This record gives sequence, C-alpha cells and structure tokens, in this order.
Amino acid sequence: MRIPYAEMRAEFTRILLKNNFSEERAENCAEIFATNSLEGIYSHGVYRFSRFVDYVRKGFVIPDAEPEKHSGVGAIEQWNGNLGPGPLNAEFCTRQAMKLASDNGIGCVAIANTNHWMRGGTYGWQAARKGYVFIGWTNTERNMPAWGAKESRLGNNPMVFAVPFGTEAIVLDFAMTQFSYGKIEALKTEGKELPFAGGFNKNNELTNRPDEILETMRGLPIGYWKGAGLSLLLDILATILSAGLSTSELSKREKEHGVSQVFIAIDLKKLKNYPSIESTISAIIDDFKASSTITDGAQIRYPGERVITTRNENLKHGIPVEKLTWEMIQQM
Repeated sequence: MRIPYAEMRAEFTRILLKNNFSEERAENCAEIFATNSLEGIYSHGVYRFSRFVDYVRKGFVIPDAEPEKHSGVGAIEQWNGNLGPGPLNAEFCTRQAMKLASDNGIGCVAIANTNHWMRGGTYGWQAARKGYVFIGWTNTERNMPAWGAKESRLGNNPMVFAVPFGTEAIVLDFAMTQFSYGKIEALKTEGKELPFAGGFNKNNELTNRPDEILETMRGLPIGYWKGAGLSLLLDILATILSAGLSTSELSKREKEHGVSQVFIAIDLKKLKNYPSIESTISAIIDDFKASSTITDGAQIRYPGERVITTRNENLKHGIPVEKLTWEMIQQM
C-alpha cells in the first residue's frame, strides 16, 4: 500500500504528541521520519518508527531533553545530548557545526550521550543544501566482527559525506557493514534476501539471509579488513572527541542508547576557489557518468541521485509500506 507523505507525517506527529513530545518537537521529529521514508530510506523511516516510540516509552529516549555544551575551543565543541531524541540532537549539532564553520571556515561538534540519528544522510542533505560540505559519523553497539574474528566487537558506525550540487547534493551515507542493520531488518520484514552476502551465519559462513545475520549480529565489513579498521578508528574518534561512550561500553547496556557522534561542516564560501567550485564538481560528475556500463540501459548514478527520483515518485504516488506495519502504527 502507499501512504501520502502528509498523512504519514501527521500520523507520526499524533503518536509523538501522545508520548510527551511538545508540539514543535513532535512535528520536527515526525518530519524527519516521514522525509526519510519519502526519499526511500524506509529502514530508518516508517519501518523504524515503532521501535523509536518503544525506546521513548522505556526511557532510553527522553522527549524533552536538549543538548548542553560542555566545552569548546576554537572551531570545536563538545556537547552532552542528555539522551534526547537522536534526530533532533543531530539536527541541532548540524546547525551548530555550520555556525562554527561560518565563523571559522570549518566547525566540529562532537556529542556524547545521544541517541540513534536514524538516517545520517538527513543531516548531510541539510548542510549541503545550505552550501556546506558535511562529514559526520556515529558509533553503535557491537554488530560487526573484526576481520577474521568469530564474535562482534566493532560497531557498523555509519558515516556521511555530503557536498552541494546545484539545488540538491551529492550525499554518501553508508554503514561499515555491507548493508545497514535497518536495511537487513526491512528486507526481513518484506520477506526478501539480500542481493549479495551481507554477514555471517552461526556456522561462520557468508550468507544473504537477513534472519541468519540478525541471529548472529555479525555483519560483513565493507572492504573486509579495511572496513573493520575504519570502523575501529571511527569509534575511537567519536569517543575521544565527544568524551562519550565507546562501542564496547555501549554494548554493556540493555539497549543501544547514549551513543557518541561527530558533525563537521566546511563553509565553501570561505575558500579562495569558491567561484569555480560548482563547475569543478559538475566536470567531475560529467566524467563519472560518462562511464560505459556493463549492462545495456543501466545508469551510472552518483551517491544521492536515486534519492531525488524516489522522492518525486513517492510524492506523486505515496510512500510504499507493508500493510501490517502501517496498521500497527495507526494503532499506537
């Protein structure tokens, strides 16, 4: 079934208001979930919403908690998220990083004790549309093994890069596992297998079955040992820059909450070559898209390009969602 964007956003707002969100915070949070769904990131939109509300009800997410600044020097600041809603804390940190970048050319905001930001690309889009380069990442609980290890001791620590591109943006939003766990859970809900191996089963074999990966919580690192190494460094940096919890410490909790995140913005207008940046990016993308395709009729897309197509399609026809999932949301 397909649900109009406005209806989905209104339904999310209604539920958040019932769960102690102020009107403004409910509307902002609902808009993030609905927009994630509109743009095709259903795993961190409509399919994640029920779990988000469950975490609110269990006290892992505190609806009215706002970030507090702990320290700052030059273009870097450390904040405490106070276990507030991850998407709202992430929006705040993105704005603060852009403010620092406007003053200094670059700004870095690291936040401890926050919650899942849902779709990290959301904040890349927000910054890039305002003319900023964006780099951000978060640590997570353990869900990925070091290369050659039997048990998971690394997080899949999603990372985002974004640059302005015309009226839109080029946005690379990726977890350190071949597939995000949100995507794996969404495919399980839809009764589908992964298109490629995405993790290990209990027999230490690579598998493309979502249920087997969710059973072991051993996702396949991107680039094998390279992805595992990158995950480790992202966890170290998020932890020390925010003075927050590491993946190891987060994994001792009943549920993942209180994560550490980093938000970096660069104000391109401060650069001497700013007048030529747009044409430079366009030339790079033109060359990239001139690639010959293996399959006739296939398209070469830059990161984030598919989002634009999906957004327009879902605005026109409605957001696709499993009927049972939507009925459960309506009953909340």
